[in-house]
Amino acid sequence: MKTRVLTGIQATGIPHLGNILGAIVPAINMSEQADSEAFLFIADLHTITAVKDSETRKHNTYATAAAWLAFGFDTDKNVFYRQSDIPEVTELTWYFNCFTPFPMLANAHSFKDKSNKLADVNAGLFTYPVLMACDIVLYDAHLVPVGKDQVQHIEITRDIATAFNNTYGETFILPDAKVDTAIMTIPGTDGQKMSKSYGNTITIFASDKELKKQVMSIITDSTALEEPKNPDTCNVFKLYALMATDEQKATMRANYERGGYGYGHAKNELLQLLMTKFAKERELFNFYMTDLDALDAKLAIGAEKARAVAHAKLRDVRQKLGLKVG
Repeated sequence: MKTRVLTGIQATGIPHLGNILGAIVPAINMSEQADSEAFLFIADLHTITAVKDSETRKHNTYATAAAWLAFGFDTDKNVFYRQSDIPEVTELTWYFNCFTPFPMLANAHSFKDKSNKLADVNAGLFTYPVLMACDIVLYDAHLVPVGKDQVQHIEITRDIATAFNNTYGETFILPDAKVDTAIMTIPGTDGQKMSKSYGNTITIFASDKELKKQVMSIITDSTALEEPKNPDTCNVFKLYALMATDEQKATMRANYERGGYGYGHAKNELLQLLMTKFAKERELFNFYMTDLDALDAKLAIGAEKARAVAHAKLRDVRQKLGLKVG
């Protein structure tokens, strides 16, 4: 029996280099293991708690999907779908709401982080962990890769599923969180963790002109061009080293330490590395973003596979609840 790994991706915009190196590439590598199958979905329903503009949400969903496909996520071996294409998940969410105690949700990080301004908290945000739980157990997922800050949501998922199982018999698999302590923290253009909220991202899918602008904005110190420089304290070198070959890294390190090599030179080399290393992915991303029918076709195939699993599970749930089974 294959281990089923499930990952939900928030559709918050075009994935940046930090998303790609820290999440997309590691997840795709995991999905390629022979003893596992991956369910990967774009969490467009979750984004409604914060993003109200429909065109923005639609674009973000497409951009997120295009990025994963561009990096080679295997939609034949695995299941790739839009969350909103599976209405079974929202029906199960209501059932799970009826098994979820108020204090559990009041203690969830997703609520507590914003509880000081209750006027800004909608019911969707409050019950966010319940929908997340349904995203997971509806597909009998065994493992859910998460960051340390998301472990609580997996614990909540297990608690709700256990409450249902205790009442109606074994129905749901209790998933385990997979926390990858080796996940890289990718520095942004200002040296902080790369994040859209910090405005310090590098987006490899941007136009050539925009990508160059982002790379050239990387903050460096004021060491003169002719002076030797320390590569280990330089944001440009840190980013370059994450993607370059050992030979390329050694060459740039020697250039830094020799002197007569400016940060502008290093930035240009980083730009060329990004353009070369991700040339195929940039081309595929642009293909999908200019042919949304092809992107929809990929998502539709995944949705059909996901719905087959979801429908069977929900049928079992409705039967145990004493509801009509269609």
